[in-house]
Amino acid sequence: MKSVLLYIADDTGLEARLQAALDLTRSLNGHLHCLRTNPYDPQMAFDGVTGMSVMYDLTKLSNELNEKLRAKIEQRLAGEDVSWDYREENAMPARGLSRQSALVDIMVLSSASGDKDNALPLGLLGDVLFNATAPVVVQPDAVKKFDACGPALVAWNGSFEAGNALRAAVPLLKMASDVHILTVEEDKDHDLPQLAASEYLAYHGIKSVIHSLSADDGPVEKVLVAQADQLNAAYLVMGAYGHSRAREFLFGGVTRNLFKDCSIPLVVSH
Repeated sequence: MKSVLLYIADDTGLEARLQAALDLTRSLNGHLHCLRTNPYDPQMAFDGVTGMSVMYDLTKLSNELNEKLRAKIEQRLAGEDVSWDYREENAMPARGLSRQSALVDIMVLSSASGDKDNALPLGLLGDVLFNATAPVVVQPDAVKKFDACGPALVAWNGSFEAGNALRAAVPLLKMASDVHILTVEEDKDHDLPQLAASEYLAYHGIKSVIHSLSADDGPVEKVLVAQADQLNAAYLVMGAYGHSRAREFLFGGVTRNLFKDCSIPLVVSH
C-alpha cells in the first residue's frame, strides 16, 4: 500500500481530509495523489447557440475557482515532507474518483457529518464505494489526523463485505499497535465466524483480540462507536452496505448512520 488518493473539493471537510491523507502517506512512506474533479467541460460552452453565453460564464467561473483552489493546495503541500502530484479531471466527482481508484491503494474522502449545506454528500460516498476498487478512508470533519499506528477496531459480521474490508486493511493493520475484532450479535447466521477473521490476520503476522457484544445494548452502530471509544481505537475497519443501498438510504442502516455520525475515521470497502 503506497498510493493514496485525496479528493480535492472546497468544502468543510477539506482540511481534515488533507491532514489524514498526509498522515497516511507518511505512515506508508508512499505518494499522495490529489484529485480535483470538474464536471464543467469547456467544450460544453459551444454546444448550442441559446445556452452558449451561460455555459461560457459558468465554465469561466469554475476555472477561476479551480485555479484558486489548486494554488492553495500546492502552496500548502510545498512545505510538506511527502511526494505528491495534483490532477484535474473533467468528470462528475463519483465517476472521476471511481475511475482513478483503479491504480491507487487507498482513497481519502470525508464523512457526511459536517455542515449539511457544505458537507460531502452521502450519495457520493455510496456511489464511490459501489464502484471503486480501492478501500476508502471516511474521515470525520472534526478529526484532523489519521493515526495508522494506533489501536484498530474491526467490525465483523461474517459477511462478504466485511471480508473485503479486512483483506484491504491488512497493510494498515500491520502497523496498528493493537487489533480488535468485534462482533455485535444479532438474530442471524454469520457466513464466517470471528475466529476465521482472526486466523486470517494471523497468517499475515497480525495478532488480534476477539470481542462479542449483544445488539440488545442498542443499535449496532452505537455499540461499535462505544466500543471504539472504550478501546481508544484510532480507526474502525468495516464492510459497507450489507443490504441493498436503496434499503439502507430509506431505512437507515449501520453504514449510513456511521457515515453521518462516527467520531473516528472509518476504513471501508464494499
